[in-house]
Amino acid sequence: MDYNLNTVQDTTQKKKSTLGSLKTLIGSMVEEKRILLSAFIAMLITAILNLIGPVIIGYTIDNYIQTKQYQGVLMFSGILLIMFIIALAAGYIQTKLMGTVGQRMLFTLRNTVFNKIQELPVEFFNQNKAGDLISRINNDTDKINQFFSQSLMQFVRSILIMIGAAIFLLSINLPLGAAALSPALILWVFTKFVSPWVKKRNGKNLKSLGDLSSEIQESLNNFKVIVAFNRRDYFRKRFGEANRNNYNTAINAGVANNLFMPVYSFFANMGQMIVLTYGIYLIATHNFTIGLLISFIAYVSSFYNPLRQMASLWANFQIALAAWDRILKILNMENNMELMEVATENKSESLLSFNNVSFSYPNGTEVLHQINFNLERGKTYAFVGPTGGGKTTTASLIARLFDPSKGEVLLDGCDIRSYKPEDRTTKVGFILQDPFLFSGTIRENILYGNQTYQDFENGKLKQIFKDTGLETLLERFDNGLDTMVDISGDGISLGQKQLIAFMRALLRKPDLLILDEATANIDTVTEKLLDEILQKLPTTTTKVIIAHRLNTIANADEIFFVNTGNIIRAGSLNEAVKMLMHNKAAS
Repeated sequence: MDYNLNTVQDTTQKKKSTLGSLKTLIGSMVEEKRILLSAFIAMLITAILNLIGPVIIGYTIDNYIQTKQYQGVLMFSGILLIMFIIALAAGYIQTKLMGTVGQRMLFTLRNTVFNKIQELPVEFFNQNKAGDLISRINNDTDKINQFFSQSLMQFVRSILIMIGAAIFLLSINLPLGAAALSPALILWVFTKFVSPWVKKRNGKNLKSLGDLSSEIQESLNNFKVIVAFNRRDYFRKRFGEANRNNYNTAINAGVANNLFMPVYSFFANMGQMIVLTYGIYLIATHNFTIGLLISFIAYVSSFYNPLRQMASLWANFQIALAAWDRILKILNMENNMELMEVATENKSESLLSFNNVSFSYPNGTEVLHQINFNLERGKTYAFVGPTGGGKTTTASLIARLFDPSKGEVLLDGCDIRSYKPEDRTTKVGFILQDPFLFSGTIRENILYGNQTYQDFENGKLKQIFKDTGLETLLERFDNGLDTMVDISGDGISLGQKQLIAFMRALLRKPDLLILDEATANIDTVTEKLLDEILQKLPTTTTKVIIAHRLNTIANADEIFFVNTGNIIRAGSLNEAVKMLMHNKAAS
């Protein structure tokens, strides 16, 4: 399955309109509908009060100012003042409500995206850069938050004021109103055709920002290697290219976003010129009054000023939609490693079986072809072979980090796909060559996801370590369980990381333990100690060892040779060595 976010098409809509994206985006705010309704009512009050103002002003000019009845002028001035104060209060309420909605939405959206990512299989992370995912969680969600907290209600308020102003313009004088609104039709056509182009430019800019984030993360994570090989120039060049690409896309997006403002301003000025010219003509022919013309000019301003604001808001809206499209690609993804219904258990003496298993990566390369083998309880199995032969892929299938393309993997007689993740990880332990640790103490790393010992005090835990033979490993850390582990790895060697990974896996006492080059960074003395600890595991524990060092697999009960999509029983260690040497000679 294609999990590449930069190439995969949206699973819900292959061709999405702006309206469709907007509906989906608005739909994500269902939980905030009560607050949104309150904010909308406050905004509606503001819009109505502001729209009534020009009518009162025009009426006052024609009936009180021209007749010099200043008592009426004062009365209506007081009414306008009260209206504007109420509009100010309603506007403040609306702004406060939308500010809280925006922050809650940002909080919820980031949680939703992060939780969705955790539901996806390992294949998803192999096909996407971590920096780009970080950019989607941080930057893209923030673009949406900015639109909802700052722009959405302004956008809706502008539309309401424009609709109200248009109604007043047409009701005061239909021909003059139609003439005043005619430039808006041209703007509507212009916006309809230009918006997809603007959205596309913003989408490219957000993608380039994700690429830049990925480049930065990669450079920082590998800085020691960069210094060791003195290749600062290489990463400086790569960063420069990513930064230049982001700069170019930002320029293009900025030009696109700012295109609306001058065009909208030009047609707004055209509308006002039409009103002035036509309005003066109507006054000259005694078909219009000065008060109505002033009211009319005010309504034209009320129509076109929000339109100018919408030029900027529309650009923000296109940015939010582009960001939402990037987020939606994650939210619409489905985990292809589904949990199967529990089938009838097949009676089997083997702990694990491969039945006609084939596996291909997304690029189409077949790594394993119709593999069959059984792993019996309590035995130790070694998988050897050249680099890239498929050893780690086989181990990943055993641990169900991937599902086979064809065939089935049986664990305790049941399809491994029928096990819940928590049940599967209890049965199968996996120690990687480069183990991952969290920032925190050794205790927190060892007990991660281990509910059995989660609430144990350190004293009780140390006794368990002593009983299982792990106490010697723990003594290699100055502060024992309270030793701090930094995510950067400073202060702790790769070999010590592997010791922690050993303790984490062995405490679970799995039925099947996979060691994928797990002792590659450990000295021979410590390796011997680990071997003694492994011997203390229950006699029913099955061990799978993947290693290049032949002394690691010398005591294995059975050895498999893995290469070119096949897994062959090698028999003795000598036979495995011959296969390896023959493969090197052939290559």
